[in-house]
Amino acid sequence: MPEKKKRLEREKGKKILIFGGSGFIGHALYKELCNYFDTYGTYFSNRAFTENQQFFRYDMAEDDVFRILQKVRPQYIISALRGDFAAQIQAHQHLVEYVSKYRCKLYFLSSANVFDGYSKYPSYEHDKTLSESIYGKLKIRIENMLLRLPEHKMAILRLPMVFGNTSPRIKQIKDAVESNEPVEVFPNLILNVTNDDRLAQQVHYMVNRNKSGIFHLGSTDLIHHEEFVKEVIKRMGNYHPLLKRVFTTNEDRYMAVLPKHNKLPKNLQFNCQEIIDHHWAFD
Repeated sequence: MPEKKKRLEREKGKKILIFGGSGFIGHALYKELCNYFDTYGTYFSNRAFTENQQFFRYDMAEDDVFRILQKVRPQYIISALRGDFAAQIQAHQHLVEYVSKYRCKLYFLSSANVFDGYSKYPSYEHDKTLSESIYGKLKIRIENMLLRLPEHKMAILRLPMVFGNTSPRIKQIKDAVESNEPVEVFPNLILNVTNDDRLAQQVHYMVNRNKSGIFHLGSTDLIHHEEFVKEVIKRMGNYHPLLKRVFTTNEDRYMAVLPKHNKLPKNLQFNCQEIIDHHWAFD
């Protein structure tokens, strides 16, 4: 017991700052980590966080990240920032500058879109990035900033599509189904998936074990987008949705980030069915 108590005290001593802590993914990370570590977050427009002493208001376009960093002095910085692309680039330049000078580590939430220029295969951690989308190019640019840091000071966490009962994607499906509007599906798209709970558990493990490098944090198997959406809707109740099938190509295309080199422990690995089963009835 004394050893366990010491370990818990050591964990609680780790200070974490989540940029974008009020967003869907950022807040899931905050809720998971705050019971174990000294965890802080930033918010921009969500006034629900104004009274929370662990949160700082941060306007990416106007505010200097150094002000918050000097106040908190975190050992771990997690970037879940969204918004204006130019402001994101500047914010991450400053984060990388801070991390290079001080004893701390930067975890960046990246995306499968860094590989959207490739479509014939799923992608692994050390594959070369190539994107045709503006979003994917943004993520590559920020990844390249981190890759100039010593490896022990950073981790790039590439995510597939992220779902969850309160996620924007699930809300969109729910609203469409309840309004009898068509749900958009991509029949030729093969992907892997995750949800907010699973992702938060994985990041908790990584902080706990001080992990570095590039990680692909999605399900270990693949599924067609149309099949996934149909299964999720089936979980939600007895609905017969209208589907709007969108074909971007005549052939199957992949948008999947699979782990090969940096695999997490078995208890933190999961398949698509587990993510589907997570979605029960609508509130």
